[in-house]
Amino acid sequence: MNFSELIRSARNNPADVVVPGTWGQGRAAFGGVVAALAFEAMRAKVEPGRPVRSLATTFVGPLEPDVPANFEAELLREGKAVSQVFCRVLQKGQVVAMVQGSFGGSRQSVVQMEAEPAPEMKAPEACVELPYIPNVTPEFTRHLAMRWSIGGMPFSSSRERDMGGWVRFRGEVEREPLTEAHLLALVDAWPPATVPHLPAPAPGSTLTWTIEFVQPLPRLDTHDWCKYRARIEHARDGYGHAASALWTPEGELVAMSRQTVVVFG
Repeated sequence: MNFSELIRSARNNPADVVVPGTWGQGRAAFGGVVAALAFEAMRAKVEPGRPVRSLATTFVGPLEPDVPANFEAELLREGKAVSQVFCRVLQKGQVVAMVQGSFGGSRQSVVQMEAEPAPEMKAPEACVELPYIPNVTPEFTRHLAMRWSIGGMPFSSSRERDMGGWVRFRGEVEREPLTEAHLLALVDAWPPATVPHLPAPAPGSTLTWTIEFVQPLPRLDTHDWCKYRARIEHARDGYGHAASALWTPEGELVAMSRQTVVVFG
C-alpha cells in the first residue's frame, strides 16, 4: 500500500486504521505516517478555508504495524479565524500518540518578513542516496528516497552539526499535488540529526515533534525533489534537540520543524 492509498483508506474510516508493515520503522510504524493520519482525522473537523498552521506531536509509545488503531479527533475551539483541534491515537486501548493542531485562515497584517535563503546543495543526481535494504534500513524507506548533500551518513561517527539533502517519494506513488500529509512524511523521513554521530546502529526514538507550515503551500507534486536541512542545537545526556526546514527545489520555504529525540548510544 503506497502513501496515497493509505491516506485514502484512513479518510474513510479513521476509527479502524491499519498501517502495513511496509511502513514500519523497527517495531513501530513510521512516525511521519502516524502524524499524517492524525492530521487527516483533524482536518475533517475544520471548516474549509482554514489551512493547518502548526502541529505538535507527542509519541507516547510505538504504534504497531498491522494492528488496528483509532485516530480520535476532537474540535477544541473554533474562533473567528483559528480552529484548535486535538487527536488522540489509540491502539489496544492505550494512547500511543497525541497531536495538537492549529488551523487558521489568512488575515491582513503589516508584519512581513521573507524567509532566510535555503542552503546551497549539489544537484540530486550528484548526491549519494540512502538505499532501501531489506532487514537493514527501515521498511518505510522503500517508499521515500533521501540523497545526502550536507553532513555525514547515518552511523558514520560524524561530528558535523548540520545534516540534509534532497527527499521525495519513490516512483510508485501516484503523481499528485503535495499536501500537508505528504510533507509530514517527507520531513520525518530523515533520521534525527544526531544519528550520523553514532559509530554503529543503535535504538532511538522521537519524544516530541513540532512542525509549522508556510501557507499557502507552494505548488509541488509527489515526484518533485525537496531540499531538507536539520541542525543540532544541543545534545547531551541521551537527548538531542534539533531544528530543521524543508524547501522547494527553487529554495522557497515550505515547512519548519523542531524535534526532541532520545539517543541510545
